[in-house]
Amino acid sequence: MSESDTGVAIEGENPEEITDIDPEEDSDVERAAREIPPGRPLRVDDLRMEFGGLTAVDGAGFAIEEGSLTGLIGPNGAGKSTTFDCITGVHRPTGGSVKLHNEEITGLQPYEIAARGLVRTFQITRELQEMTVLENMLLAPRGQQGESLWRAVLPGVRRSVQAQERELRERAWETLEFFEIDHLAEEYAGNLSGGQRKLLEMARALLTDPEVVLLDEPLAGVNPTLERKLLERIDELREQGYTFLLVEHDMDVIMENCERVIVMHQGRVLADDAPAAIRENEQVIDAYLGANV
Repeated sequence: MSESDTGVAIEGENPEEITDIDPEEDSDVERAAREIPPGRPLRVDDLRMEFGGLTAVDGAGFAIEEGSLTGLIGPNGAGKSTTFDCITGVHRPTGGSVKLHNEEITGLQPYEIAARGLVRTFQITRELQEMTVLENMLLAPRGQQGESLWRAVLPGVRRSVQAQERELRERAWETLEFFEIDHLAEEYAGNLSGGQRKLLEMARALLTDPEVVLLDEPLAGVNPTLERKLLERIDELREQGYTFLLVEHDMDVIMENCERVIVMHQGRVLADDAPAAIRENEQVIDAYLGANV
C-alpha cells in the first residue's frame, strides 16, 4: 500500500510502477474516432487535385455506407469525375486521403486499388472491340494462373491452369446471364449498342470480385428498357453486399434510387444528405438543381 499526493493510502499501488502519461499520446477514443466505422468501407478526407493553376477538387470529403447506392451529383466542372479518378488511382491527388476499410489507398495504381476490392466504370466504355464479349469478360478476373508462362506450358501444373480456366469461364457465363447479355457472348464487343456496352462493362467489373463499385454515368445514352434493367441489377447486387457510388445527371434516377446524395460544387462537397433533404436544400437549389426540383 502507498500514499497518494494527498497522503491517502491507495491499496495495490506501487509508486515505482507509476509512469508518466504522455499528453501528446492519443487515447483509445481519439484513435477510434479516426477509424472508419465498420459500415463505411470507403472514406475520402480533404481530397485535393490541382492541375497547374486549376483546382479541380478542393478539400472534398465523404464516407460511403456499406451496401448502399449513393449518388454523387453536381454541375459540369464540379469535380465529380476527377474525384473518381483520384479515388481509383487514375490521378495521384495533390492532397488528402482515400481509405478503403481503414487501409490507405491514396496514390496507389489502379490495378493495386482494384486488387483491394474497389473498381470503377467510365463515362465512355473501354471494351476491347475486336474481342468477343466472353473474351472481354475473361480478361477481368485477378490471379489467373495462365498468366504465368511456366504454369501455362509445364505438363504437371497445366491441369490446375485448365481447371481454373473452366471455373472462370463458368463464372463469366453466370455473370453474363445475370445481366441478360449471355446471348451476345460470341459477338464482337465493337458490335454492341451503347447500352449493351454499359452492361458488359459492369459485368466485367464484377468479375474482379469488388466490394465497392464506382459508376461514372452508367445510364448515359441508355434506352429506358436497358436503364431499368441496369438499375434492377444494381439493386440485386446491393442485396448481395456490394456498395455503389454513382455519378449521374438524371435527377429522377438519383432521387428515386439513392439512399444518400452527395452534392459537389466547385470542387467541394456542398451537401451530403437524404434525397428529400437535398431537394429542399436552398444552397443546392441555387448552385445546381434549380428548376429540376
